[in-house]
Amino acid sequence: MTNFFASSRALIATGIVFLAMQVATPAIASDIKKQRELFDQVFATVERGDWNVIDDLPAADRVLLQQYVLWPDLRATWLRVNIKKTAAGIDSFLREYGALRPARELRYRHALNFARNGNLAGYLRIYEQYYQGLGFVKLDCLALQAELAAGRTLRVNRRAIDLWLVGTSQVVQCDPVFEYLIDNRLLGPIEYLKRYDLAIEKRNFTLAQWLARKIDQQHLDRAMQWQKAQAHPEDFLKRKRRSGDSEGLREQLVYAAERLTYRDPEIALRLWHKVAKKYKFGEAQKLRTARHIALWTARDELPGAYDLLAGLAIAAQNDEVLRWRARISLLNSQWDNLLTDLSMMSDEERESEESRYWRAIALRQSGQVPAAKPDLEKLSLENSYYGFLAADELGVSYSLNHTSLLADETVIAAISARHSLIRAQELFLVGQEGRGRSEWDAAIRSFSDEEKMQAAILADRWGWHSRAISTAASLNEFDDLSLRYPLPYKKTFEQSSSLASIAPTWAYGVARSESLFMRDVRSSAGAVGLMQLMPATGRKVAKDISLPYSGLATLTNPISNIRLGTTYLGQMAKRYSGNQVLATAAYNAGPHRVDRWLPKSGSLDARVWIENIPFTETRKYVKRVLAAQTIFHWRMTGEMRRLSEELLLVQAKPGARQMAAR
Repeated sequence: MTNFFASSRALIATGIVFLAMQVATPAIASDIKKQRELFDQVFATVERGDWNVIDDLPAADRVLLQQYVLWPDLRATWLRVNIKKTAAGIDSFLREYGALRPARELRYRHALNFARNGNLAGYLRIYEQYYQGLGFVKLDCLALQAELAAGRTLRVNRRAIDLWLVGTSQVVQCDPVFEYLIDNRLLGPIEYLKRYDLAIEKRNFTLAQWLARKIDQQHLDRAMQWQKAQAHPEDFLKRKRRSGDSEGLREQLVYAAERLTYRDPEIALRLWHKVAKKYKFGEAQKLRTARHIALWTARDELPGAYDLLAGLAIAAQNDEVLRWRARISLLNSQWDNLLTDLSMMSDEERESEESRYWRAIALRQSGQVPAAKPDLEKLSLENSYYGFLAADELGVSYSLNHTSLLADETVIAAISARHSLIRAQELFLVGQEGRGRSEWDAAIRSFSDEEKMQAAILADRWGWHSRAISTAASLNEFDDLSLRYPLPYKKTFEQSSSLASIAPTWAYGVARSESLFMRDVRSSAGAVGLMQLMPATGRKVAKDISLPYSGLATLTNPISNIRLGTTYLGQMAKRYSGNQVLATAAYNAGPHRVDRWLPKSGSLDARVWIENIPFTETRKYVKRVLAAQTIFHWRMTGEMRRLSEELLLVQAKPGARQMAAR
């Protein structure tokens, strides 16, 4: 692409690009708008490796685009796609823009391309300048390959052994280095034994077996026993009740008991009692295993859970144990027990909103109404789940006192003119939000607290809600309710919620809790978009409502994502007869889990059911959505709606698929 390099040299000569990168003064509004339009017009084509789309622009448009703050991103994108044939152009680009994020990303790919093509000297040059000492195993092993290729073996030996001595399998880039160690007999019995022990500690039994073959049959047998304890813990515990005692066997039995507990705490408890009588387990092993079994017995709401938790030795008691004791006491309306459980917690745990609220409820239920009042009154001032519940108990209005963050226009003008924030904003405005978030977060890391507060206000003005909310939260600024609970895509939320027969305030609560209104975000589990839908769920719901579905493109489109998300939420509401608590939990954890969590018989106070949700993430999620829905209702209508109105009784129904009704 000669035109690309020719135009680049011309720009360097005239200083246009350097000026565009360094000068922080914003462009004229009409120019910046045109620059965004041009960027959007050409980016997809450049991303496919075609630079002609820029060369073919009218001269005035090309110059305007070259002055755009995201011009380096266009160049980096093209260079990345054509990385195999643009080494000289990349070096020139990195010299010019080396401090910018797109340049840093390109440098990383450039280094790997050198290594991939056998230019280890070129790779090592970049590595030593930018990556040495950062602890990136992949890059470190490639550097060692380069050192070996250069004949500098003395610099390799010790570092290579350090990389080898880990309890997990290393990346494939380390294989040639490890082969060098093996071929040169630099790995002896001591190194194999050390790594074997590390592999056992990491529960990587496949690696341990491979290593054991280099040691002896005894270590191989031990690794195979560990694997049996992992794969068949119940059978392992039964078979080993008559085996001879040893420290290694005791460790395996503890591990097997822990593994079995996840599947069936009752069987694990019975078998653990039997092996505990035969083997001389250490005190720490006995305490840890007893606590593990007791906690999972409580999570599964099995009989005798409270007695197991209460019967643990003092050394095994901790806040997690006491939290589950309190939940069981609450589940069984054992108010005196609940007060005792709460009183035994650490100072920090006792002062949490959750503990203070339930202490007040327990006091009320025990007839100590005056003693409950201080905690409820203090809690009722909070804009939170427990704050709203406390206000409901007292019958007082919610403390929805919106207080806007105070804007300092001088500071806002100063930070908005910084090159780093200009880049972040433009990335957001041209739809590259993920990259923009990274640039924003890196930029504000060095800001003072006052600058961060003004940055939150600035992001809110831009409509960049995720950065506004998270930046304000990092400063513990929670009173600006319009900033923290914005109403983006309002018409879409209202229309889609109406079609799904649900309240838009509920949909807003879910969307905020799921993504902070980030349209492109993806979870570690694979959920995508503003309302965080799994691709399979999105595909099914789209089919249900005859919505064209194009995979990722559909899920990252806010309009279609909201339509699909509200529809699925409506389906969950229908499944659970309008019980928003259950539907919200199902949206997060899946309906089949919620069906299993329903009471076996009778009905249950929704507050109590929420506290006994086994998954910590789902338990917190439901509370967060309910509180957010309350605030969104006030934001959208100016009226207060009691959170308790959404807390329908959770009931069990007979049948193959349990549901909940009022």
